Amino acid sequence: MSALGTAPGGVAAAWAGPRPAGPTGRTASDAAAERTLERQALMGTWVDLVVEHPSPTVRRQALDAAWAEMLRLSEMMSRYRSASQVSRLAAQAGGAAQPVAPELMAVLRQARRLHHSTQGRLDPTVGAYATWAFEPGRHQQASAADLARQQPLVDVSGLELDLVRGTARLRQPGMRLDLGGVAKLPILSAGLQAVQAQGVRRALINGGGDVLCCSRPGDAPWRIGLRHPLQPERLAGAVSLAQGVVAASGDYERGFVHQGRRLHHVLDPRTGQPSQGLHGVALVAQTVDQVNGWGPALMLAGLATGRRWLAPGGPLHTVQALLADDTGLHTTPGLGLLPV
Repeated sequence: MSALGTAPGGVAAAWAGPRPAGPTGRTASDAAAERTLERQALMGTWVDLVVEHPSPTVRRQALDAAWAEMLRLSEMMSRYRSASQVSRLAAQAGGAAQPVAPELMAVLRQARRLHHSTQGRLDPTVGAYATWAFEPGRHQQASAADLARQQPLVDVSGLELDLVRGTARLRQPGMRLDLGGVAKLPILSAGLQAVQAQGVRRALINGGGDVLCCSRPGDAPWRIGLRHPLQPERLAGAVSLAQGVVAASGDYERGFVHQGRRLHHVLDPRTGQPSQGLHGVALVAQTVDQVNGWGPALMLAGLATGRRWLAPGGPLHTVQALLADDTGLHTTPGLGLLPV
């Protein structure tokens, strides 16, 4: 892959097709297309699930199986649920190791590997920066004193994993996990696998800008839109994908403006401050493992490092990408951005 070129447009993935409107729990079916679309609130965002199959019964079973599996995993890995395994690890930080499910262990192991691969730009212990608040209706900025107190607790070496016993431990009291940058894609992937286990071969999941899809041989590919990071209501282009993943990250997703500066949820583990590198990233690949966790890391790394990572020999050389900064949108040559 050569160095990135530049084109107008922006990022943030979305299926460029009809979807159920309105609040959680809405369902829409198209009998002629043998398709059902459903939307639920999950992981702090909207998740849209599209399944295609001749049998309405199979479609219903596939939807139910996917929602149940994604809910199970999201409740396990959420730092906002006091009963989750992630919250239990925080409550027992500095104490005894805690048993964790295999799915959580897999995410924690990948997060530790990504910390090394991204030169510290992804750290699952970033949850210690707990003063920040970016949720709708609750905005709070961390002070310099807050960050100075919390920074020593952001330390991936303090995440101790025992693969034989199936346990995890946070070494210091006050340490917390935040798996927002590394857990969502595996959870969505588990949902898609649950759909496929019911006999559905063509489906799509869009979870807050991360899209996973599969198709039968000979099917027309899915058309997945890419939104502008500064004008997310606009589609700037689309990619054609039969099977694979589009992972999007951006400073437009959750944040607020303070004294003319946009403060957002992608925090630099090394400083506790929001990233100032890229405004948005969209990564296109065949598998979740190729892109999981790299979007936030690229936002922190900036354009020059991003180009190196995407170049031949780099850790993302098999990935196609859009990188949006103040100068515009930079694309890899093989992206194949389509008009909308």
